[in-house]
Amino acid sequence: MANITAGMVKELRDKTGAGMMDCKTALNETGGDIEAAVDWLRTKGLAKAAKKAGRVASEGLVAVESSGHVAAAVEINSETDFVARNTDFQAFVRESAKLALNTDPTVDALEAAHFPGSSTTLKERLNDLIATIGENMTVRRVAKLTVSDGVIASYVHGSVSEGLGRIGVLIALESKGDVEKLSALGRGIAMHVAAMNPVAIDASDVDPAILEREKAILLEKHQGKPAAVQEKIVESGLKSYYKEVCLLDQAYVHDGSKSVGQAVKEAEGQVGAPVKITGMVRYALGEGIEKTESDFAAEVAAAAGGR
Repeated sequence: MANITAGMVKELRDKTGAGMMDCKTALNETGGDIEAAVDWLRTKGLAKAAKKAGRVASEGLVAVESSGHVAAAVEINSETDFVARNTDFQAFVRESAKLALNTDPTVDALEAAHFPGSSTTLKERLNDLIATIGENMTVRRVAKLTVSDGVIASYVHGSVSEGLGRIGVLIALESKGDVEKLSALGRGIAMHVAAMNPVAIDASDVDPAILEREKAILLEKHQGKPAAVQEKIVESGLKSYYKEVCLLDQAYVHDGSKSVGQAVKEAEGQVGAPVKITGMVRYALGEGIEKTESDFAAEVAAAAGGR
């Protein structure tokens, strides 16, 4: 076996942009021949995938998948929305969501998972897809909800296919009531979540750091007032804030005369048992990804000048 040095690994990594362990494996497979190792990485799709890894991927698809009392949501990104129409990409995203039902809800765990009856991992399949389609793609995030009794309702907005779209929502409802009625209630709430984008289920679920920032903003607006007055202002301001961002406090999109919490309470009569929302996931495609704006005319001009 050839003696693979750190310098050789670095040289191969610089040439291909592939990961360090992939470079070491390639060198071992090719007896330390750098150029043969480059070709080995290319045949595996690793070099091509790595070269594209710096390009912003903010398009793609969100998928939701449910199996009994377990449901998962994944977001897999691509560079352009054209890829979202690619049937191979759609199949990959759908199968990724199915795999997520049986893995830990982390990107690393999902990428390391093997497809049923195959020795191929999701990460390896993704690299093959990158090499075939020619765009950078990333598994961005994954979430999973479970219930002991009840249902996990889902909704996909901007759907391109069953369970695939631009916004995916999961809502976990714990209840021993009628499953059909519970499912209908859950779907209505999931649609509400897609439209209103709450950040928490209720006030106790709001990130403390976010609350402190809201309090600071309220106090900043009312500097100089007595402490007792400021305390009342903060209390009132936070109540208004909860109505904006907490699911149970928001006005229900299907009936603005009541909150989501009131709608759930009223539905308990039809469901035949108490209902509690125990989990919520809302993935909107590309949210939070900083997109680079390009000047297409300048790119064309630069390309023309370089001929």
